[in-house]
Amino acid sequence: MVRYLRVFFHVGFFCLEGWFLMKKSYAALLVMALAVLAGCDLGTPGVSGAGDPAAKKAVHGQADGYPHLKMGNPSQARDDPRDKDNYLMKKEFFALSYHNRNGTPNWVSWRLVKEDLGDAPRVPFYPDQTLPSGFTRVLPKDYTGSGFDRGHMCPHSDRASSAEASTATFVMTNLIPQAPGVNQGAWNDLEEYCRHLVAKESHRLYIIAGPAGKGGTGKNGEENTMAGGKVVVPATCWKVVMALPDGDEKDDIAKVFGRTRLIAVIMPNDASVKHNWPHYRTSVKKVEKLTGFTFFDKVPAEIINPLKEKVDEVIVPPGRPHSHDKHTDK
Repeated sequence: MVRYLRVFFHVGFFCLEGWFLMKKSYAALLVMALAVLAGCDLGTPGVSGAGDPAAKKAVHGQADGYPHLKMGNPSQARDDPRDKDNYLMKKEFFALSYHNRNGTPNWVSWRLVKEDLGDAPRVPFYPDQTLPSGFTRVLPKDYTGSGFDRGHMCPHSDRASSAEASTATFVMTNLIPQAPGVNQGAWNDLEEYCRHLVAKESHRLYIIAGPAGKGGTGKNGEENTMAGGKVVVPATCWKVVMALPDGDEKDDIAKVFGRTRLIAVIMPNDASVKHNWPHYRTSVKKVEKLTGFTFFDKVPAEIINPLKEKVDEVIVPPGRPHSHDKHTDK
């Protein structure tokens, strides 16, 4: 009888021990799953530089996923380091395709909503340490004395809701060489107009901007490259904008219809540009022809294609000189 009791005790003990081990395994799996869902630094698949402060929250806390490529990937860029001249970087506050030989982005894409606005301060520019090994890192000093401004694509003031968001825009992979008249004139005026649409007219915007061509004119005259050929000076600067109503539960792609407003501009990268940004309006289709990119391709073709053919004609007062301090962009 005692022997049977001992056998029963040992079997019961091993069963109980196994039950506890199984619960611990399930608990460990649950903790790992929660960590991934919470965006812990276990690595985020498909997000370049997931452990970097500028990229680690790339999902951006949105129920609809990553917002900055919501309307499409203009060049079908991939985060494959072998494709150095169309390398996708999905950062927390914007996305971009990087062109290593040019030392500039091909394009930068971001969504702008009212919550992105604020008064966070500007910071010094800094090189992008999340570029893969073998890529050339452009330094802030590479622009010094060039006669061109360090021109933001995703502007600081579009990400001024926090110090972290503002700081993210000063990375060198978000910049191109811009003539001072462009950067501090019409380009800046269009940026301010976009923020006006968001802050005062209850819009949310999907914006893509970038350089095209080779050869611009800065304060020191015409240049094709700078920093010993490390950075290509573009001939033109372009931007496309989609304006949608804010504050609607409907998916943003579903909001696009036959009267959705698209704004597109192409500006020469020279001293001729002043403060009249509407003068440079064109169609999205012409920007596509200039760049070879396809914009807003997540929207059904029967809706977006006719919109791309139109030139925005909304009456906009031309920008005027103002006191906005752009000196750190030089």
